Amino acid sequence: MRVLVTGGAGFIGSHVVPALAAHGHEPVVYDALLPSAHAVPPPRKPEGTAAFLHADVRDAAMLDRALRGVDAVCHLAAMVGLGKDIADAPAYTGCNDLGTAELLAAMARAGVADLVLAGSMVVYGEGRYNCPEHGRTAPGPRAEADLAAGRFEPRCPRCGADLAPGLVDEEAPADPRNVYAATKLAQEHLAASWTRATGGRAVSLRYHNVYGPGMPADTPYAGVASFFRSSLARGEPPQVYEDGGQRRDFVHVRDVAAANVAALRAVTDRPAGTLRAYNTGSGTPRTVGEMAAALAAAYGGPDPVVTGGYRLGDVRHITASSRRLREELGWHPAVAFADGVAEFARAPQRPGARV
Repeated sequence: MRVLVTGGAGFIGSHVVPALAAHGHEPVVYDALLPSAHAVPPPRKPEGTAAFLHADVRDAAMLDRALRGVDAVCHLAAMVGLGKDIADAPAYTGCNDLGTAELLAAMARAGVADLVLAGSMVVYGEGRYNCPEHGRTAPGPRAEADLAAGRFEPRCPRCGADLAPGLVDEEAPADPRNVYAATKLAQEHLAASWTRATGGRAVSLRYHNVYGPGMPADTPYAGVASFFRSSLARGEPPQVYEDGGQRRDFVHVRDVAAANVAALRAVTDRPAGTLRAYNTGSGTPRTVGEMAAALAAAYGGPDPVVTGGYRLGDVRHITASSRRLREELGWHPAVAFADGVAEFARAPQRPGARV
């Protein structure tokens, strides 16, 4: 298939594109090359690509041109990360939501019916929790006073008991806790509306914490693993927020690329007018402190420093059940955590972004 990959020059896209080519597809890279992600522009026609278009997903005319002869779309283009503050809201919604709306409208005009969307685990807010007395419980946002006092664990809103975190599945209610999360949920809603209006088919891969070679350095829009790797490269200890006990699911970028290939194969068999979401994680939770320590050890130090600092809008625990993706699409993560971290510690990062 000829596949348009929006954001194809980015961190994840630069792994998805060669994975598609290796499976016989013809990827067309479409990327705005935003300075927040590309301090140094990449090659204009990466190896294995059928074409490269330097354009924004909000450019309707360029989308119409890009979609000629295309069979399916992998939509990765987005501003990512929590951002710096609420002042980022117009940029996030413009790029992520208006951009997705323009893409879907162009796909409708072109008659392209198959979409693989880069979703995110951030749509869930906090993960799954169980109270020993009240069972499954959804805690509200953590209060700043609690965070400032070092009380990081959410408590049962009914009895105040400690909660036990667990794995979240795709049926968990959405509860976005920041602007980025809200835009990722809106992307799914837009895509679902597009499927119903056009008879299209869509898969949303809800990525958990993706890491690996090619992560950008020194940018507020990258993930926590990138922050740690950037600090180590400067000879500084990774700065771990809160107490380091935040649970995440770190999944290697090559496994995410493989999930895109599997989703592209599966989406063509989906019933018309539907969107199906899949958590995309390793299935093995780790704490943020464990990631920092493993990466520092693989790099050769210095050891992490637990700061007790915090960011409003962060969640405490969010870990995935990727059972649906494994059972329905036949996908399995292939990169073990220790191997992936050792590789990431040695791999070069993208040059620091201009923000």
